[in-house]
Amino acid sequence: MPETTGTTRLVGILGWPVEHSLSPRMHNAAFAALGLDWAYVALPTPPERLEEAVRGLAALGFAGVNVTTPHKLAVTALCETDVPSVNTLVVRDGRIDGSTTDAAVLDDLAAERPVVLGDGGTAVAFMCALPHARQFSRRGIWPPEIGDADLVVNATSERDAVVVDVSPGQTLVDLPYPETATAAAARRTGAHVVPGVDVLLAQGVAAFELWTGVEAPVDVMRDALGFPG
Repeated sequence: MPETTGTTRLVGILGWPVEHSLSPRMHNAAFAALGLDWAYVALPTPPERLEEAVRGLAALGFAGVNVTTPHKLAVTALCETDVPSVNTLVVRDGRIDGSTTDAAVLDDLAAERPVVLGDGGTAVAFMCALPHARQFSRRGIWPPEIGDADLVVNATSERDAVVVDVSPGQTLVDLPYPETATAAAARRTGAHVVPGVDVLLAQGVAAFELWTGVEAPVDVMRDALGFPG
């Protein structure tokens, strides 16, 4: 993490747990590359302390935070927002504005017949970005039917079992990282796979620019995550 001073602007990530997050590495590399006196910290926050944590952001001088599992739905009641799932908070003049950058990776993908798997906060964000998508979850309609889909978003938490068989000609956006069994199986079949680190990079770039108002150094952020462009 970069050296902090009395003028350092703070951002971070609220989640439970957050020890595995690559976001601090990615954002701190970006701040250092641009010479910004900013720092990004992990903020492990159990669900019962979420309201206290969000209310304290302005008092502590935070410029904003990312929000991750399991808080993306609950945090909507604690900020000003017009979306049902929030992964980015921006603090300005005592106000806490919520938005989502979760689906930023879709900007470069065709999605005429999309399918979203899962029903958590990230799945909700992708359904907002893809209102014409079909949604499948174990608490709703299961197993998924993806035969005619061109884009499949795996927003489940399953890592070790293959959730769905993706075929050549289809694109899988696999949100967890590191790569899941579903993504590995899709690669073997010749399907196009967009891994979770690509999703993380896209949402991180969008969040960085919301907080700082500065164009994000995408290549630096990608290198910090340790995967090829």
